[in-house]
Amino acid sequence: MNGLGNDFVVLDARPAPIALTRRQVADISDRARGVGCDQLIVLEPDSVPGVDVFMRIYNAEGGEVDACGNATRCVAGLVAGETGRDTVTIRTNAGILSARIAGDLVTADMGVPRFAWDQIPLAEPFADTTGIELQVGPIDAPVLHTPSVVNVGNPHAIFWVGDLGAHDLGRLGPLLENHPIFPERANITLARVLGPDRIAVRVWERGAGLTLACGTAACATAVAAARKGLTGRRVTVELPGGPLEIEWRAADDHILMTGPWARDGAGLVPAHLLGDSAA
Repeated sequence: MNGLGNDFVVLDARPAPIALTRRQVADISDRARGVGCDQLIVLEPDSVPGVDVFMRIYNAEGGEVDACGNATRCVAGLVAGETGRDTVTIRTNAGILSARIAGDLVTADMGVPRFAWDQIPLAEPFADTTGIELQVGPIDAPVLHTPSVVNVGNPHAIFWVGDLGAHDLGRLGPLLENHPIFPERANITLARVLGPDRIAVRVWERGAGLTLACGTAACATAVAAARKGLTGRRVTVELPGGPLEIEWRAADDHILMTGPWARDGAGLVPAHLLGDSAA
């Protein structure tokens, strides 16, 4: 499946459990040796009343993470097709998310963003997370500096730039992702404000690398821009894979993300990639 080119292998563990090692996840995700994807998703049954499915999320390198906005839309679309309903409730490690499906578009409620330094988390206190002290390059002429930081189910750092193409995110991304200020690492976004309701971004995704789209990065960027007064609370975020509509709802501070989902095909993961993990 994919959301704006951010692609996933989705394994259905609702009929029977699937236990994966970090190596197996990395092998399945590898585009040369395996099926190839940005993230691997495992669907599991859930006992919480009102929840349709539990979504377990692994990045391509094999580590488990708590949130993925594009995968949320894809799974919502998949489950809606099974149930015939236009609303779906998904539980992740980050909490319970609801989604509404209208054809190939899904609006997912991504919950309330977190801004406190220890909620992101950061390695040291910062009173103002709309712009923290972090820079790349010489002190008197930094290449990137003063990112906004926010947690939208996972940590994000957004650097505000005038030209998205002026920075080698493929080189800078892994350095910033693993900077000591981020004890759980971070997703790194370059953002250019195009107007009061439009932002263009490029994203280095924690554990996955450069990506065509990252739903939580779009949410984090929209919220951070509104906090800084750069945009309003409703914006279009333009990613390399296409646009997402983001609304940071004033009534309750929930983030609503609307965008497409697609099922690319169905098949079996080669047995040698799963080994004896499938029960």
